[in-house]
Amino acid sequence: MDGLIPVVDEGLGNSAYLLDLGDGRALAVDPSLDLRAVDRAARSRGLRVAFAAETHLHADFLSAVCQLSVDHGARILASAAGNRTFEHARLDDGDEVDLGGLTLRALATPGHTPEHLSYLILDESREVGVFTGGSLIVGAAARTDLAGADRTEELARAQYRSLLQLAQLPDATAVWPTHGAGSFCSAPPGAQRTSTIRAEKLANPLLNAADEDRFVNQLLGSLGSYPAYFARLGELNRLGPLVTAAPQLAPLEPADVVRLLADGAVVVDVRPVVDYAGGHIPGSVAIPLRAQYATWLGWLIDPDVPIVIVRNPDQDPDEILWPALAVGYSNIAGELTGGIGPWIRHGGHLAITPVVRPSKVDTPVVLDIRQAGEYADGHLPGAYLVELGELRRRAASLPHGPVTVMCGHGERAATGASLLERTGHHGAAILLGGPDEWAQATGRALVTGA
Repeated sequence: MDGLIPVVDEGLGNSAYLLDLGDGRALAVDPSLDLRAVDRAARSRGLRVAFAAETHLHADFLSAVCQLSVDHGARILASAAGNRTFEHARLDDGDEVDLGGLTLRALATPGHTPEHLSYLILDESREVGVFTGGSLIVGAAARTDLAGADRTEELARAQYRSLLQLAQLPDATAVWPTHGAGSFCSAPPGAQRTSTIRAEKLANPLLNAADEDRFVNQLLGSLGSYPAYFARLGELNRLGPLVTAAPQLAPLEPADVVRLLADGAVVVDVRPVVDYAGGHIPGSVAIPLRAQYATWLGWLIDPDVPIVIVRNPDQDPDEILWPALAVGYSNIAGELTGGIGPWIRHGGHLAITPVVRPSKVDTPVVLDIRQAGEYADGHLPGAYLVELGELRRRAASLPHGPVTVMCGHGERAATGASLLERTGHHGAAILLGGPDEWAQATGRALVTGA
């Protein structure tokens, strides 16, 4: 559609949208509290966000609808069933909002969450496209277990009915989901983030399930684990988060870091794997700065514990602070000024973690910390699976002694090795590379299946 501007967060696997309404105003759908990309897109086109719509109470990021209300004067559109505490237009199934030329119609599509709405955009009577949030997504439907195990099947059955309702729209209707590839809300891999009703009716296996029971079994059978922080953000979004001041990475001298650590703070080392491995503050959690950094921060770090950042000078503080804020982390105390050098000069100790190349894996234990689905697609013979999100809980049951920690490339492996170090396991090495590199280097076959 002309005037539709997707704003993709590759790290969280989501898309927000700006819809240019043609008169200098825009509709924003499912914007994250990290508004930098949305603001850039709006400024570059001379747009003011006049409407900010939420499809559901998000679990994977803090919403920016309240921020857009403050910054742009946006009118907030959301489900009446969400019981949000801030001022908004409380929409029910079938309610319409005049956008000035276009019309937005709310469609109740419970499933991913109980109060979920999709938003159908009409040009006069023609269905142009539908913002489907976590209902119908490309090739799938989003998970239904976020409201608790006792409601998972009930919501899966609601999701079935919601998808059938959406499938009744004309074939040419565009489908604009929020969740996409890389989202732990259970989007399948793939580069395509938007679709059409016709394409989904042809290719989406859930829309082609023979009946409701098979749909439910297929959907629930596809669900993997999800980050711990998902349990917190729905309620925070119901209350309406706001940023009162841009986050700053305050400078901390080594003595400040020592004091903070003594009081229970944690060091998060965001440097590349080889820099972390070559020397780091003992007990640091390695979360290399990349698109997925915020996901693992939210999965592994207590949001109530002060965080000290260690970074390289060429790593942008905004890329540390804003993604953290978007997943509910405003507890970053600051950064070690100057990095590791001043720490050493202050007399601080360093820990070193060995790194190994794919052809040199020779430890008696190989610990694969990828997701179960990744492991099943191909792993080293004899490799032991413990998902990274479960590693701290299961560390005590792991054998002590030399172990090679591996993932798909090395970043998660560094995180895993750092968690083992924090729990008293010594002798962990980080594999630089993944199973495909190992197979290529050794000429040996991977094992598939659980």
